[in-house]
Amino acid sequence: MTPAGRIAAAIELLAEIEAFPSRPADAVANDFFRARRFIGSGDRRAVSERAWGVLRARRRLGWWLASVDAADATPQGTAPRGLTPRLLVAAALLFDGWTMSGVAQAFSGGKFAAAPLSATEQEALGKLAGHTLEHPAMPDAVRLEVPDWMLPRLAARFGPALGAELGALLDPAPLDLRANLLKASRAEVQAALEAEGFAATPTPFSPWGLRLPGRRPVTAGPAFQSGLVEIQDEGSQLVALLTDARPGMRVADLCAGAGGKTLALAVTMGNRGHIAACDVSARRLDAAVRRFRRAGAHNIERHLLGPGDRWLKRHAGSFDRVLVDAPCTGTGTWRRNPDARARLTETDLAELVVRQAALLDDAAPLVRKGGRLVYATCSLFAEENEAQVQAFLDRHAGFALVPLARAWPQGAPDGAPPDAPHGAPAGVPACPAPPCPGETLALTPHEHGTDGFFAAVLERSA
Repeated sequence: MTPAGRIAAAIELLAEIEAFPSRPADAVANDFFRARRFIGSGDRRAVSERAWGVLRARRRLGWWLASVDAADATPQGTAPRGLTPRLLVAAALLFDGWTMSGVAQAFSGGKFAAAPLSATEQEALGKLAGHTLEHPAMPDAVRLEVPDWMLPRLAARFGPALGAELGALLDPAPLDLRANLLKASRAEVQAALEAEGFAATPTPFSPWGLRLPGRRPVTAGPAFQSGLVEIQDEGSQLVALLTDARPGMRVADLCAGAGGKTLALAVTMGNRGHIAACDVSARRLDAAVRRFRRAGAHNIERHLLGPGDRWLKRHAGSFDRVLVDAPCTGTGTWRRNPDARARLTETDLAELVVRQAALLDDAAPLVRKGGRLVYATCSLFAEENEAQVQAFLDRHAGFALVPLARAWPQGAPDGAPPDAPHGAPAGVPACPAPPCPGETLALTPHEHGTDGFFAAVLERSA
């Protein structure tokens, strides 16, 4: 594709993302490229990067457009019909230092090129030439790319580190992988990826993690296809590790989704014991089956939860570990899902908090005496994390918070067999200390290089 063709394709992609505001942008992009198989991998990457660059800077670009033509955009980021081409032009001028001559070439109206800008648009957008994206007059919420209602919550969460933390959420995320220790050691998986041309490095905290810079087509290669490796953020890997599921245990993953953490639990259990992977979505559970088979995980049973389901009552007090990876705002994943911040409302947060509390109340009876309930989110909001845990403890006197330092599993030597010594997860390398201080696991992109994650371990004494 020509540079002009890539610009035109990025405009089409962004227009489709804005046309379906309730769908995640990556899902829209997958459908977009699937319908345009003629676009090669290099062009797909270039088009995606340009579109995602606009999504990450959506409020700041809108602020600039409002400053040169108030009819085109507002500082709040609301978009009238036809705004997408101007966003791409603003990004090219402010990110890449284009001149209006370069813009005219890209928007020539020729074959595969975007339609020319009007004289009014050219005059307004020309005022952006020579500027950079940042401007001291921007309100903090615009500069930090968050809706206005979120800023006080995040400021209370991060204090003086607010700018650094939200700045890290604007950066593209690396591609984190988890070596499947049911089939090979991390070093062996790293060598297999190297043979495919992928120079992966060990993650700093997860003992089974590998990291690649940016998106890479690993899913088409033999390491992934043979089940040696799974795509999973390092923070998600650490949540699975913290669950401390051991060989022979009975474990329930109550919000299993497509099974990423379920598979990690199967590894720490050395394929011994029993895992109940539960979810309310048949589609997600069906997709998980393919992952389980590819990974060679044999100790997993699926269960589709439905209204009035008696499964929860029938299995009361029967699990050593119950993981509730709760539906949440997903604020910790904004590096990967920059469009999500614009979709999220204060009403969404309030509804999710109620749903999370109900899930915890459903999960509590499943835990046997002496067993543990692990609550996790990929949220940065206290309402979904610390406050949710405290409210649960207030309602359930038979549970107590296990401090992170005591809950953290020590692991087994790298490459240990499934019959690793009792008291250590099977085949998971040593991870001598948790990655953060405090009573609970609290990970952020700036501090730890992971997605934002929270997890608390709650032990049942009665």
